Amino acid sequence: MKSLKKQRRIQVIILTFVALIISTALIGYAMRDGINFFRSPSQVIAEPPAATEVFRIGGLVEEGTLVRDEGETVRFSVTDGGASVPVTFTGVLPDLLKENEGMVGTGSYVDGVFVATEILAKHDETYMPKEVVDALKEQGVYQHYDEEGGDS
Repeated sequence: MKSLKKQRRIQVIILTFVALIISTALIGYAMRDGINFFRSPSQVIAEPPAATEVFRIGGLVEEGTLVRDEGETVRFSVTDGGASVPVTFTGVLPDLLKENEGMVGTGSYVDGVFVATEILAKHDETYMPKEVVDALKEQGVYQHYDEEGGDS
């Protein structure tokens, strides 16, 4: 009698362990497309990612590079002060995207050009994503809005 109880308990523990492994694998599989790593332009130039890898790039829109084609395609370069990466985007661009302003784009690096599928622009004069601020600080380019004489 005791061995039957012990055997059932072991079976339940093993079944629970297998279910936990399967659920963890399924969650990881489901999230694989939702995880995008952030890279600065300097990191992209130093170690170019594979053309199939989807990631985020952030920095400032380089002055004099924002060109709107006749269609919906927009071309510009994003910089962190140390390197510059050309970007193309086809679609409706955020109104707040301007030269010398912060941006974050999601897409892939194909043949030396970042092909963006999504572009996010900063939404007010003081906001910039933490990753972009950190990358710009590393390059010695970032200045907080208060340091430029503005108010927050």
